[in-house]
Amino acid sequence: MDSIREMDSSSSGNASLNVSNNAATTSLASSSSPSSSASTSSRYENQKRRDWNTFGQYLKNHRPPLTLSRCSGAHVLEFLRYLDQFGKTKVHTPICPFYGHPNPPAPCPCPLRQAWGSLDALIGRLRAAFEENGGKPEANPFGARAVRLYLREVRDLQSKARGVSYEKKKRKRPPAQQIPTLQLPPPPPPPPPGAS
Repeated sequence: MDSIREMDSSSSGNASLNVSNNAATTSLASSSSPSSSASTSSRYENQKRRDWNTFGQYLKNHRPPLTLSRCSGAHVLEFLRYLDQFGKTKVHTPICPFYGHPNPPAPCPCPLRQAWGSLDALIGRLRAAFEENGGKPEANPFGARAVRLYLREVRDLQSKARGVSYEKKKRKRPPAQQIPTLQLPPPPPPPPPGAS
């Protein structure tokens, strides 16, 4: 675990959690000009970096403060539950009259939560970022069994509560490529009758 590069104070100190419009977003308040590699990064890479910095800030603000090498699946679950307060997805409780309705006709007091798909994608990015920052795959807290079970539980609960199916999308297979067939010459005509 010592091989994990701890999030240095300069990068995690620049990451801040901004809460606006009831959503958890991160911003990097950089005092220097952006590097050329940051401008050529993909949206995914930029989001992964922001998520990683936000998680680092969460660990730093944790009481007692945590280092990444001491982080476990339980801390990841704590982080996911913390993020729920910024969610925008209405998750109906079983006693709500709109439980199981994808489009309720009226407002209700049910809580807003992070959508399962958002949490699943977040964990995927953090899992990749952990390994990119020197963590060993077998010690990755984002891949812990407890985290996988929690995500499955959230998916099932939200599926029932919102009346939405989260079936895995079947991958469209690319059209089968035509294998060129070998053109054989036509067979010779049969011998005339009586010839032998």
